[in-house]
Amino acid sequence: MATIAERINADIITAMKAREDVKLTTLRMVKSALRSKEIDKREPLTDAEQQSILTTLLKQRRESVEQFTKGGRPELADKEQVEIALIETYMPQAAGEDDVRALVQGAVETVTKDNGGTRPGPKDMGTVMKVAQQRILASGIRADGRMVSEMVKAELAKSS
Repeated sequence: MATIAERINADIITAMKAREDVKLTTLRMVKSALRSKEIDKREPLTDAEQQSILTTLLKQRRESVEQFTKGGRPELADKEQVEIALIETYMPQAAGEDDVRALVQGAVETVTKDNGGTRPGPKDMGTVMKVAQQRILASGIRADGRMVSEMVKAELAKSS
């Protein structure tokens, strides 16, 4: 299986041949972000690092959509939405709520064991979030941070 960067490079060539300007511009921007990070690091990026960069780009685009919508600029918001859809094609499949909930419950159980059997409360949010994010990363799925945070909050609220 090709890395994200390899797939992007191949798709840039395809977009150039097909004269798809919007797609080409977006892919070049993504390639530039990946290359910039690679230069900063001074060694090739891992798949996880490439996914992390794409996640950052997606988050930036979503914030832009929100700002453009509030500012009454729907044409710019639409442009950002197109970029979001294109970038998401390079990300692993997003996890469903049930998958994330199972990982969050597992994280709560792990923290409970680490606390000597004491179930964590709302004050342990950071600890549980860290464990949950590690489990999500290890499973190789993609989950929205906000959704994970809300599920952890709900799970911790049950215990108190």
